[in-house]
Amino acid sequence: MTSVASVLAAIPASIPSPPESVWYLGPFPLRAYALAILAGIVAAVLITRRRWAERGGAPDDVLEIAFWAVPFGIVGGRVYHVLSSPDAYFGPGGDPWRALAIWEGGLGIWGAVALGAVGAWIGCRRQGVRLAPFADALAPGLLVAQAVGRLGNWFNQELFGGPTTLPWGLQIDDLHLPAGYESGTLFHPTFLYELLWNLGAAAVLVVLDRRLRLGHGRVFWLYVVLYTAGRLWIELLRIDPAETIGPFRLNVWTSIIVGLGALVAFVVVGRRHPGRETTLLLDPPAPQEHEESSPQTDR
Repeated sequence: MTSVASVLAAIPASIPSPPESVWYLGPFPLRAYALAILAGIVAAVLITRRRWAERGGAPDDVLEIAFWAVPFGIVGGRVYHVLSSPDAYFGPGGDPWRALAIWEGGLGIWGAVALGAVGAWIGCRRQGVRLAPFADALAPGLLVAQAVGRLGNWFNQELFGGPTTLPWGLQIDDLHLPAGYESGTLFHPTFLYELLWNLGAAAVLVVLDRRLRLGHGRVFWLYVVLYTAGRLWIELLRIDPAETIGPFRLNVWTSIIVGLGALVAFVVVGRRHPGRETTLLLDPPAPQEHEESSPQTDR
C-alpha cells in the first residue's frame, strides 16, 4: 500500500509546459513546432505507404504524391490561419510580415486539407491513379499527423482552453499567460484532447475500413466527420483570439458545416458506390481479346 501511495503522490497534479520551444545548433534554430509538423508528415507517409500497398498500389506513389500535396497543404494551412486570425497581422499594432513567419506556429487544418487535396489531385494525375482510393488510404495517417502536430502547440504554449481545476490542467508560463489571468492558473490542455481524439479516430477508421471494406472516398469522408465532431467541442473550450460569427468562433461554424457536408457525402457515395473500387488506376488497361481458334478437321 505504501508503494502505491508513493506512486500516486509522485503523479503531478497538472501538466507542465515545456520550458523551451527552440533549440540552437550554432546559429541555426530548431523549432519544436516545425519538428512536430515534420514528424507528423513522416508518420502519415509511412502509414499511407502501407495502406496504399494493401489496396494494391505502388508504395512509391505515396512519396510522389506527397511531393505535391505537402507544400500545397502548408501554404493552404497558413493562408487559412492568417485569414481567420487577421488582427495579429493586419489589425492595430499588427505586423503583415509576420504572416510569412510560419515557424512561429499557425496552420489552419481546413486550408491545409483543402489546398493539400489540390496538390494530391495533381500528384495522383501524374502517377495515373485515382484520388478517391488514395484519400481513403491517407485518412488514418492524416489523423496521426494532426495528432503529432499538436505537440507543437504544447511547446509553443498556445491554443489552450479556459481555466480548469481538473488534475490534468495545463501550466502556462507567465510570458504566455493571457491577459486577465493570474499566475498559476491551470488551463484545459486542448492540444492533448485533440491528440487523443485524433489517435482514437484513426483507430476507428482502420477498424471500420477493414470490416466494411469502404471505398470510393468513404474513409476520407468519415475522417472529416470524426475530426470535425472532435474539433467542435474542443474549439468551444479554447480562449485564444479568433474571429467570431454571432456567438461562436469561426472554426466552430466551419466544423458544423464541413462535418454535415462530409456526412451527406459519406451516405450518398455509399449508396451510389457500395464496396471498394475494382481498380486504382485512372485508365485501367483494356481487357485483352482472345481469338477463338476453330477446331481443325482431320483430312
